[in-house]
Amino acid sequence: MQPGTLFLIPVPLADAAAAKSHTPYLVDTINAVKEYIVENEKTARRFLKEAGLKTPQSELLIHDYGKHNRDAGLKEFFTGLMAGNDVGLMSEAGCPGIADPGADIVAEAHRKGIKVVPLVGPSSILLALMASGFNGQSFTFHGYIPIDKLERAKKIKEMEVLAEKKQTQIFIETPFRNDSMLEDVLKHSKPQTRLCIACDITASTEFIKTLTIADWKKQVPDLRKRPAIFLLFHA
Repeated sequence: MQPGTLFLIPVPLADAAAAKSHTPYLVDTINAVKEYIVENEKTARRFLKEAGLKTPQSELLIHDYGKHNRDAGLKEFFTGLMAGNDVGLMSEAGCPGIADPGADIVAEAHRKGIKVVPLVGPSSILLALMASGFNGQSFTFHGYIPIDKLERAKKIKEMEVLAEKKQTQIFIETPFRNDSMLEDVLKHSKPQTRLCIACDITASTEFIKTLTIADWKKQVPDLRKRPAIFLLFHA
């Protein structure tokens, strides 16, 4: 039997941003798919409703791929796919597989010869890069950098060296530690290095600004509890 297709379905980055986040093809796809692998079932069901799902949600089969359900292996997630059913993979926010544990599902799908189809949708990393004015042809996403102050300072200086070589450096922090992160970036970066802060992307409170480190020190923003992307570059 021919396996089904694994559709990678992006979800909104912010509340009330569904209209900015999906395409007609995505809507058609979710109304054809009856089985999903998701990081958060509550979030996934809400998005499907906002996106225009016509299928009664009681008819959906939803596998929870949250952090407490990953140690049991991946076999149960592929039963439907191997039986020929199309399945949707959804992240907690943004694009599956990008800074997201769903990459393990995608890798296993390739090992099993399952067709993988990525759908268009919002990636906070790429949206921040687009809006930064930095080099979009050479960039590195570091994910979370060290929490330890000494290790973090070392990492910031390493990224700055790469930024001086015209490679954009992209990194993130959990929202409740954003202010501490920004404090360290401002402390350990050179005054002329450029920093872009992209916060609350696609939300009504969206804030995206690029300044030198010297200029940021004059107007430090409050980033507490706000999802943010940080980018370093040296023009």
